[in-house]
Amino acid sequence: MCCGVVAVGRAAGYSTRAFDERVHTLQVRVGADMLAPPVTLLDGNDRIVISFDLFADEPEELRYRVAYCNADWSPSPLVQAEYLDGFAEGSIDDYALSFNTYRNYVNYRIVFPNENVSFRLSGNYVVSVYPESCPDEVLLTACFSLAENLVELACEITTRTDVDYNKGHQQLSVKLAHPRYEIRDPRSELQMYVSQNVDYSDRHLLTQPLYVQPQELEYAHAPALVFPAGNEYRRFEIVSPHYNPLGVESMRYFEPYYHALLATDRPRAAEAYVYDETQNGRFFIRAGGSEEPDTEADYYMVHFTLETGRPLDGEVYLDGEFTLGRRDASTRMTYNAETHSYEKTLPLKQGAYNYRYVLSKNGRADAAPIEGNHYETLNEYQISVYHRPTGGRYDRLIGYTRCRM
Repeated sequence: MCCGVVAVGRAAGYSTRAFDERVHTLQVRVGADMLAPPVTLLDGNDRIVISFDLFADEPEELRYRVAYCNADWSPSPLVQAEYLDGFAEGSIDDYALSFNTYRNYVNYRIVFPNENVSFRLSGNYVVSVYPESCPDEVLLTACFSLAENLVELACEITTRTDVDYNKGHQQLSVKLAHPRYEIRDPRSELQMYVSQNVDYSDRHLLTQPLYVQPQELEYAHAPALVFPAGNEYRRFEIVSPHYNPLGVESMRYFEPYYHALLATDRPRAAEAYVYDETQNGRFFIRAGGSEEPDTEADYYMVHFTLETGRPLDGEVYLDGEFTLGRRDASTRMTYNAETHSYEKTLPLKQGAYNYRYVLSKNGRADAAPIEGNHYETLNEYQISVYHRPTGGRYDRLIGYTRCRM
C-alpha cells in the first residue's frame, strides 16, 4: 500500500528537498567534510554521502534512483548507459535505528560511487528516494555535481560595485583560462552559474564573457555578478541538554522531548555590521561527546522568536541550509500579537546551525528588510562552468571553484 506522498514533477529543475514530513536532517556532503558543498571531482577519491533521518520506530524498505540533469537541473535526455556504469536504481541497505533518544528515527545513508554504480560524465546528478512498494512516490530528492579540472578559474570580489560603493553589494569578476581545452565559441557553448553561500536556488547565469582572448575569457561588469551583500548568519548550538550553549536562552524538558528556547532575535537592518565567523548558512550534527551523532543525537523542539514590535508587510520565513530553501508552512513564522513577535518551533537534530530571517512579498523573498545588507559580510561564492559544444547533448562541468571575501 502506498503512503500518499506527492509524486515529484519533472518539468522544473530538481533541488535537494524533502517531500515527506517524516524526513528530517537531509544532507548531501563530500566525504567527511561537514561544511563542503555537494560538488567533487569526477575521477577524484572523495565520495558523495547522502544522509537523512526518517521519523519511524522501525526501518522501512527504501530504494533510490539516479538521474542525470542539465546545467539548470532540468532532466537530461541522455539514457542511463551514457552517464553511468552499473545500475541506476538500488536498495538503501545502510541504515540504523537511533540509540537512546527521546525521538525514535532511522538514519539512512547512500554513498556514491558504490559497488553497484559509478559515473561516466561530469555534470549534475539527482537521486530520488522512494518506498520499495511505491516507486512513483518520492520521499526526497538529493542533488550533487561532479566536476572536471579542464579549465582554470580565478575569482575576485569587490565592494566597489556597479550598483554602489562600499554599501550594500558585492561584485565578482571571473577569469577562465583554458590553455589545454578547446572552446570554439564561448558565447554559445558555455554557461557559468554563480551562487552565494547555501542559496543554490538563486544561481546567477552568465553566458556572455566581457572579453574573449586566445585561451582566456573574462566575465565582469555584468548584473549577474552583483549580489546583495547580506549579513552574517545568526548562530545557535544544541549539543547538550545540561547547559545553555551558544544562542540558547533556556533548555527544558517537557514530555516527551527537550525544548530549546533560543534568545530573542530582533531585526538588524538598521544596525551597524558586526563581524562573526559563521558557516555561511550551513549546519552540522554533533551531540556532546558522542562518536556516533548520526544515530545518537536527539531531536529537540527549537523555539525561534523574532521581536519586530508590529506585523511586517509580508510573510516571515526561517532560512538556512537546514530549511532546504523551503517557503511553506514548515518554515513560515506566525505573528503573536501579545509578544509583538514572530514565532516558530521546529524539531531539529542536535548540532550547530546557521540561520536568518527572510521576508516574502508578492512571491519574492528577501533577507534585507530584516537582516540588512553590509558590504563587509564574509560571503562565499561558488562558480560552476558547463560546456556543451555545438551538436552536444549534455552539459559537461568543466570547472568549479569557491571564493570568499
